[in-house]
Order: sequence, then C-alpha cells, then structure tokens
Amino acid sequence: MGRLDNKVAVITGAASGIGLATAVRFAGEGAAVVIGDLNEDGGQSAVRQCRENGGRAVFQRCDVAAEADIKALIERAVKEFGKLDVIFNNAGLGGAVGTIEEVTVENWDRTMAILLRAVFVGMKYAVPEMRRIGGGSIISTASVAGLSGGRGPHAYSAAKAAVINLTRSVALEVGKDRIRVNCICPGGINTPLLYNRLPGGQETTAQFLSQIQPIPRAGLPDDIANMALFLASDESEWVTGTAMVVDGGLTAGAALFDRAGAPQLTVPGGFSGPSFEK
Repeated sequence: MGRLDNKVAVITGAASGIGLATAVRFAGEGAAVVIGDLNEDGGQSAVRQCRENGGRAVFQRCDVAAEADIKALIERAVKEFGKLDVIFNNAGLGGAVGTIEEVTVENWDRTMAILLRAVFVGMKYAVPEMRRIGGGSIISTASVAGLSGGRGPHAYSAAKAAVINLTRSVALEVGKDRIRVNCICPGGINTPLLYNRLPGGQETTAQFLSQIQPIPRAGLPDDIANMALFLASDESEWVTGTAMVVDGGLTAGAALFDRAGAPQLTVPGGFSGPSFEK
C-alpha cells in the first residue's frame, strides 16, 4: 500500500531536478501526477519515469508566469483524475542576478512572477478544489535564502521570504477546511537549475556544495522529494503553516563548517532562466 494511494497531485517544474524526483516518488507511492513544465521533452520523459515507477501521470505544458496556464493545469487534474488532493508549487529559476544597482526592474518583475506570483496563483486555484473534497495539501518550494540574508540573489531571496510568509497566512485562512499549507526550504541542492549555470558543471557544483554545511555532501533532489512526500501524505495531517528546512545543517551555523580549499563559484550578472535553457 502506497503512502499516496488514491491521491491526485499537480507538480510544477516537474521535468527536472526537485520536481522530477518528487513526481517519480509520488507516482511510486500511488498518486496520479499531473506534470507541469515549459520543457516539453523533459515533461514527457518525466511521465515515462512515473509510469515506469508504477504510477499514473500526464504532462501539460505550463508557463507558471501565466495565470491561465496554472488554472488550466489544475483543471486538467480534475478532468483527468477527478479531483485535486495535492499541489506542489515548485517551478523556479535563479532569476535576476547581480548587485542591487545592476538588477533591472524588468528582471526583478520576471523573477517575482515566477517565484512568488505563481505560488499565489497555484494556491488560489487549488483551494476551491481541495475544499470541495474536504481537504488537501498545498506545498511550495521556498529556500534557505528566504530565511536569512546572503544566501541568494536579492530578488530570489526576497521572493522566497515572501513564499514563507504567504504559506503562513494562507494556512491560517484555510485550516478550517482541512487544507494544509506548508513550504520547503532547501539548502544547496545539486540540480540542473544550479549546475547548468555554474563553471565546471555538475561535478564542480557537487564538490562546492559538499563543503558548505555540516553534512559533507551536496543536497540531492530526493532529499526534497522525501519531505514533499511527508507533507503530501496523511502522516502530516496536523502540520500546517510551516517552513520545513532541508539543508544538511547549513542554516545551523555554516560558517563554523567552512572547509579549507572549498571551490569558489562566481555567478555572472543578468538573468538566470529555466534549467533547460543553456
């Protein structure tokens, strides 16, 4: 018996990285999964992997910066599988990168549309469907960058901090409907979103990430998928309004664990887009 038997889940940004790992894990635990992403090839591959793991899945192209696309994604879940139990607002990117003087207003707004407004829209359209069936679980990807300064670019950090507080305020509103609202704050996770943008690629990024927190390895997409599974399952039915930190101890006091010889990575300014865009 799976931990998500008979549940229907929507996951955005599920063609790669954290979203893909979560979709495959959910499918293996009995959920029917609707995969939303801009990356059509990756999305179709994700569907195959979900099915190979014993689950049901469909793909729908979704630009989370477009309200209509998110609304259609949720409608697809209800049409295809009859209901919506879980939404994982996960799609993301690095967004506006650079000093406060270098960041353009246009890039700031693009970042907020994807990292913050999309989470709001996902919640907005998920709540009525969950209320209709007597409850559900809303999960969003925040970040340790939303917990303290200096752990991410300005726009990214601001958006993730807002996701954390939006999680709390919406949890207060919909708890009476047995809808739980939580977010996950990952630390350094070695995904294409990160290593495709950094010099040296996946191997160098893994080496760097292994040396910035007490547990001496890079975070993996499965680490976040494990937490998402808990929050999606009935095991967390008394957990709401939380920001679950999954970071290998990074925010416990990373400065004490800086290791000599750790590689230094420099991120160029501008805009860091979706992981499948080189």
